[in-house]
Amino acid sequence: MPGPVRLLPKESERNMDRELLLEIGVEELPASWLPSLTSQLAARLTARLAEEGLTSKASVEAHGTPRRLAVCQPELTDRQEDRDETMMGPPVSAAFDAEGHPTNAGLGFARKLGVDFDALERTETPKGTYLSYKRHLRGKATVDVLPVVLGRVLRDLQFPKAMNWDALLEDDKGDFTFGRPIRWLLYLYGGRVVPFTISRKALASSPRVQDVTTGAVTYGHRFLATSGRAGRAIKVRSLDEFRKRLTENFVILSRIERRDRIMRDLEAQARRLGGRAMLHQHPQAEALLDEVPDLVEFPAVVSGVFASEFLTLPAEVLITTLIHHQHFFPVLSSSGGLMPAFLMVTNTQPGNDRGIATNAERVVAARLRDATFFWDADRQVGLEARLPRLEGVLFHKTLGSYGQKTARVESLARWIATDVLKQPAEADAAARAARLSKADLATDMVREFTELQGVMGGIYAREGGEPENVWKAIYHHYQPVAVESTAAPSADALGAGRVPWACVSLADKLDTLTGLFLAGERPTGSRDPFGLRRHAHGILRVLLDLETLTGVSASPAIGDLLERARAGHTDVANAPTAAEGWAALDTFMRERFEFVLQQRGWKVQNVRAVVRSRALGELRPTAVERNLTDLAAFAETPQFRALAEAFKRVRNIAREDTDGDAAPVGRASLKEPAELALFDEIERRAKSIEEAGATGRNFKAAYADAAAVQPAVATFFTEVFVMADDAALRNARLGLMKRLESLILQLGDISEIVAPES
Repeated sequence: MPGPVRLLPKESERNMDRELLLEIGVEELPASWLPSLTSQLAARLTARLAEEGLTSKASVEAHGTPRRLAVCQPELTDRQEDRDETMMGPPVSAAFDAEGHPTNAGLGFARKLGVDFDALERTETPKGTYLSYKRHLRGKATVDVLPVVLGRVLRDLQFPKAMNWDALLEDDKGDFTFGRPIRWLLYLYGGRVVPFTISRKALASSPRVQDVTTGAVTYGHRFLATSGRAGRAIKVRSLDEFRKRLTENFVILSRIERRDRIMRDLEAQARRLGGRAMLHQHPQAEALLDEVPDLVEFPAVVSGVFASEFLTLPAEVLITTLIHHQHFFPVLSSSGGLMPAFLMVTNTQPGNDRGIATNAERVVAARLRDATFFWDADRQVGLEARLPRLEGVLFHKTLGSYGQKTARVESLARWIATDVLKQPAEADAAARAARLSKADLATDMVREFTELQGVMGGIYAREGGEPENVWKAIYHHYQPVAVESTAAPSADALGAGRVPWACVSLADKLDTLTGLFLAGERPTGSRDPFGLRRHAHGILRVLLDLETLTGVSASPAIGDLLERARAGHTDVANAPTAAEGWAALDTFMRERFEFVLQQRGWKVQNVRAVVRSRALGELRPTAVERNLTDLAAFAETPQFRALAEAFKRVRNIAREDTDGDAAPVGRASLKEPAELALFDEIERRAKSIEEAGATGRNFKAAYADAAAVQPAVATFFTEVFVMADDAALRNARLGLMKRLESLILQLGDISEIVAPES
């Protein structure tokens, strides 16, 4: 790899915008990392250039492949902006002695700056008067700043896991870790190399392990080349040349182009087989289509086949084998059924398709033979007979086995069906589905294909003669795993199992969530090994869309469900972690509820106003969403602003009752016309507001009545002094404020939605 070459710009080229091109060549990066790293690189380069006063009229362009991260700033100024800087020194009190002579602190500040003491100025700050010095800094040439920028950008990039590869940067920050070892650096400004070196530790350095220095070269596909040999250095001077030369050497830089090429080739190969590729027809296929562009630099598609006898396996097993285990796309017939064929995306130029396909076919056939064996063997033993085996399958070290969990979920599901959803006719089906819901964990198929837990339980239940409302509840009970209202499962997919499914899905997630929090487990930052966020989101999705999914219009409170689930965990009720865990669960569920509502498009301030004003035992998701619907319309009106501003003042005054002396107020304890009028207005409007809070309906009328109170509040504040000297009168007026506060809080803390106008 050639060393760095530094060429100074000619006089005629100065004061121009030039192209900055950076490529970080690495060993293969995991596909799941690439989207984040590409966006990170663009954001961090932009931020670091801005920090150094390097401006641009254009935005950066970033690309990523498994072996490279590249970013280009097409128009970067050739010099930093000049700037004025004020250097702050010691306080004046420390800079002069009692006789007014400069002290060592003051003289030392001047020496540090290299200026005469008399050149220093005095600057007033909130902390007092300080010595200061203003200086004009002329901007450096961009090429002199860019090495610092690159070092900081490399440090900035965050990886799920970083490797220590015996590398160092000249920034005195210790070892330089990265997601994968860096093999080359292309760093050009105006077509010229910007010098930069990643050093290797002395013990690691050898003829084959050398420093990584910037150059004007990139590298093409690892195995393919148009001429010469694969992996040879390719000289480039600009982004256009960079992109062109990579294409010539079998690297498609644009992820969009790779994805489009993959889709075209998949469809073309499927047509040759007389079918069509499974792409958007299944969520696993969609996820694979989103992943494969980050697995390859030069995609090509090869087709393969398997024995048609394997089509007797459940479609779920075939799809999981092909997509999840092999990263192959299934092929669908014109009728929508699976064909005995698959499509694979390779990272090579077509030429040995048959050899590649043959090897893939052998692997697929072996996997499907195993699946067939498991399928035949598992059906010999029913789910009911497998239940005793769950006592030997650990759920959690503190919460016991899956057998114990199943018993809790069965009891909870029956209670949800009868007492929460008021569907006693479905209680037996819900309890039966809950009882069998984890039995597939003891099957060979799920032990080998863990992604199919629940799904295989539903299929085995169907094969064992269980009714539709039972087997479909088992099949879907791990869902939902996403918060969107369109996420699986749909009401049509649930069929007759709608109500039992809701009972089992809620019961399973509630049991897991409460048990683990009581046992001291909780997510921290990005770490959530038990998927507690996913369980919380599933609970909230079911509750928010309960009527759409099940046809049942019940509106249970989150807190009530958690309390019932908590009662089933007698094993950890008195654990040292229980009290703290329960408090943490309250906060966690409230945060997750706010997150889900925001993901569904509700404004952050509206969500906080409604959710944070009520206890968890009063938060009924369907009622909250109805509240937000009416609040969104009402918040746009002038009446709302007036009400919100008035309520903010009401809350502030109500807080004056620090001793809790204010008691429920009666009309007889008030005397001024304005306060009597406010009392009467509150009583007149209270019914609709309290009914909305209690029933979770008719919020539109409640907000209208709340707004109608505002004129009386305005008059009260104009004509009445709340903090009167007479203690009884003062407490009565504070009681009136607290009454109004508690009434409006049944709708939400609307004082936080809009700020008072200045």
